[in-house]
Amino acid sequence: MEWVNRVWEQVAPHIESALDWCDGEYTVDHARVLVTSGQWVLLVALEDDRIVGAATLTLFNRPTDRVAFITAIGGAGVSSQETFAQLRAIAAAHGATCLEGAAREAVARLWRRYEFEEKYRIVGVKL
Repeated sequence: MEWVNRVWEQVAPHIESALDWCDGEYTVDHARVLVTSGQWVLLVALEDDRIVGAATLTLFNRPTDRVAFITAIGGAGVSSQETFAQLRAIAAAHGATCLEGAAREAVARLWRRYEFEEKYRIVGVKL
């Protein structure tokens, strides 16, 4: 949390591109507030000491699991066996027993490489 404001300008484009799919429900400004307030965790992908990607997680409890839910993930350095192993380790270090995320169909196919299974689809309507 203490590094968010130092790196925000570098991670913001990755977070913003990841949030494009949510149709304005969350913006990059919302993400910044949620990260700086401690409600979301910011993860940064580095390559040669250069930020190449970023992700955010939120953690919550169910009766039988502690869930690390990927709220945004984007950039060049976020989709490899190594980075997903690191993501799993970080989630576990926060007490998570499972890792989840909402995903478009193409992203869901990509995440199957990392043992993700489709659990449900989320739909909604404005009232």
